[in-house]
Amino acid sequence: MAKSSQNKKLIGLVLTVVGIGLAIWAYRMSGSFGSQLNEAITGSQGDKVMMLYIGGAACIVAGLFLALKK
Repeated sequence: MAKSSQNKKLIGLVLTVVGIGLAIWAYRMSGSFGSQLNEAITGSQGDKVMMLYIGGAACIVAGLFLALKK
């Protein structure tokens, strides 16, 4: 049973790291010229940037839940 708990914690840590990576990727993408031009014209971020932010946040939340769960 301890092995299962360790696997969940490891998966949680991996998900957290992936989520942070996605959030950083989205932040860097939002600073690109094309994204800034799109935001200036439409007033909102592009779909890809928003999906990366949402996916990153979901991975971080799920990862922290698994990593910190007893």
